[in-house]
Amino acid sequence: MAQVNRKTEEWGSRVGFLLSAVGSSVGLGNFWRFPYLTGEHGGSAFILIYLGCVLLFCLPLLMGEYAMGRKSGMSAVEGIQSLARAEGKSKYWGVVGWVGTLAAFFILTFYGVISAWVLSFIPQAMSGKFAGFDAAAAGANFEATILDKPLILTLLGFFILANVLVVARGVSSGLERVNKIVMPLFFIMLLGVVFFALRQGDSAAAIRFLMEPDFSRVTTETFLAALGQAFFSVGVGLGIMVTYGAYLAQDTDIPRSSFIVAGSNSAVAILSCLAVFPIVFAFGLAPDQGPGLFFVTLPIAFGQMTGGAFFGSVFLTLALFAAFTSSISLMEVGVSWLEEREGVTRPGAALGTGFAVFLIGAGYVFSFDYFRFIDFVAGSLMLPLGGLLAAVFAGWVLSREMLVSELGDGRLMNAWRFMVRWIVPPLVLAIIVLGLSGAGRA
Repeated sequence: MAQVNRKTEEWGSRVGFLLSAVGSSVGLGNFWRFPYLTGEHGGSAFILIYLGCVLLFCLPLLMGEYAMGRKSGMSAVEGIQSLARAEGKSKYWGVVGWVGTLAAFFILTFYGVISAWVLSFIPQAMSGKFAGFDAAAAGANFEATILDKPLILTLLGFFILANVLVVARGVSSGLERVNKIVMPLFFIMLLGVVFFALRQGDSAAAIRFLMEPDFSRVTTETFLAALGQAFFSVGVGLGIMVTYGAYLAQDTDIPRSSFIVAGSNSAVAILSCLAVFPIVFAFGLAPDQGPGLFFVTLPIAFGQMTGGAFFGSVFLTLALFAAFTSSISLMEVGVSWLEEREGVTRPGAALGTGFAVFLIGAGYVFSFDYFRFIDFVAGSLMLPLGGLLAAVFAGWVLSREMLVSELGDGRLMNAWRFMVRWIVPPLVLAIIVLGLSGAGRA
């Protein structure tokens, strides 16, 4: 296939690509979303379902998205349109890329707000403000923090500006360089936080919670939550991996890289639970506190534990690192597409995208209900829908020959093609329908 307008920039090294790809996957989905969903849906029962979703759905889709990206050498929207034209299919299959690109954009808008919350909590933890907090005080502190609109808007602007500055520098000088610095620090800090939590907290209770599944808590909504979380954390269905695939060198092994990215992401998600739940159980706190687990429940523990000011500061900084490496990848999806528009420079595209993200994020600051609505629509609906459409396109629209150069022509290709044609689409569709019907009855 002719690769018209193929991107000229590539990842500087395989290590740089892998660190960037893992960084795009590891984010607030691991630190904020995964622990509270695990607490709400039966502990290890949810983890088992989540891991099943990663293996059955996310891994095949990850391979497919990298392959489509490298084959086209273009952004998610333009790349999928070009692949469809090469197969003699309608250009309207570009909707696959549009759903992912829009989902990435809207997730970035509320990602920025949550990151602003994290930023506001770091100096609180460092100053020892959480000392003596009970549930009422922690709840009042969280409410007062998010209602401090000038502060949150300022921090939101700072966070988005940092994203713009990195993405504007390009792939190797911006995204890759930042991830090469941040991701090694992230993993060192994560292991330190887990070790500290297991030593200071109730590790036995946490391990029981994470090893003994409570299937009585599992409903159809649990499967929808696990599927949405798998897509959210791994980053499939968002156009990110198609975009990142466009910068891949031809000698990069896509299946092996996909295993590394999906495996690393799942490991970080589980480690985040080991960082959270020993502390939660040690101080008699409930694990099923929903989104407030991070900003209400944990500060109570930080305020009571020995070294809580230091531990809380490191933990929140870790979450901020994770948020930043993911947010720059979310911004790259839209910037990559805008850069392909005639007359749009990368710095201009980054600045325009950042301004739009800030305006919408500012709306969340003034309306928390709007924030929750977009979280549900983007995280639980658009993400699985984007993954479903990507699977249908890769499995049924693209011919086998189209992606042989990217995935090989052996047993692995046979297994991958079977999964994206016969396993991923019907099961993802069933989970979406059953989950939404269950939510409707509730």
